[in-house]
Amino acid sequence: MPPISPIAILGNVLFLAKGIKLPTDYQKPSGDPAGKHYGDAFQPADRLAIPKTIPPWFLPAEIPNKYYQDQCDEIGKAYKKLHDDMCDAVKYAHTMWKLQAKFKDLKVMSVSAIGAPGCLDGPELETFIKTAPMVAAYTGNAAKHRDAIAKGVSKCFKDWQGMVMIPGLPFYPAFAAFPGPMAPPMPNVPMPLIACPSAQMAAIVAPSMMKSEMGNALDGGIKEKDPDKHYEALHEALATVLSLAFLLWLPQQQVMLVMGKGPIPTFAPPYVPVGPVVGGDNLPIPGHLMA
Repeated sequence: MPPISPIAILGNVLFLAKGIKLPTDYQKPSGDPAGKHYGDAFQPADRLAIPKTIPPWFLPAEIPNKYYQDQCDEIGKAYKKLHDDMCDAVKYAHTMWKLQAKFKDLKVMSVSAIGAPGCLDGPELETFIKTAPMVAAYTGNAAKHRDAIAKGVSKCFKDWQGMVMIPGLPFYPAFAAFPGPMAPPMPNVPMPLIACPSAQMAAIVAPSMMKSEMGNALDGGIKEKDPDKHYEALHEALATVLSLAFLLWLPQQQVMLVMGKGPIPTFAPPYVPVGPVVGGDNLPIPGHLMA
């Protein structure tokens, strides 16, 4: 199973839907002579404005106006690159997480596996996101945005991961009646990850929570330079795309190769030739979410 697959174009459309115009404090001159002078200042070619970024991220305050459209294209291109690169960076980080994630401290009772909240173990996403090839070279304000988004996504993902549990799922049918004193390590029956609930599920599937964490992590200086809070629209677009990606990933991801083992205390041949595993556990080795 591949990692999450963010639908980046959805974030582009969501940002466009905000209808943010540049410049934000635009007021068209009116009256005479101000209005007349303003109109006479433009040549016919200045009234030809076609967006270079599709879909556009910002709209010119005056339509058509070549100069305002060029400004929207330049700033929108930077926003789009940041958005799309961060989607790819989170996907990269999730791939690295999948390679190292594992279930630990499970209790095996007959066919059932029981895992307390926190049984899913794996590294935090933040470092992986920051060092992803597509964003690692970011500097200046772009790096500050990257770090805030990375921290917000990582915080939400960690909250979800920390409360994942296994509610007695039938991982090991063979352990109901095993012919021996000890059941050797055996792989579980594949189960979708969504069958392992988390009390913090909303952390990764509710865009509002992820958006809030991104905003909380953003550098104060960046916020001061953006009094119109365009960063909030960016965070909302990213949070919506990533939350949907996580929601689609959960039922597709299979939990596999969780090697369970344990004793059969009732095994007493020839009178009791088989028995259930009681008080077993699992091997906490990575690879349970690689498939």
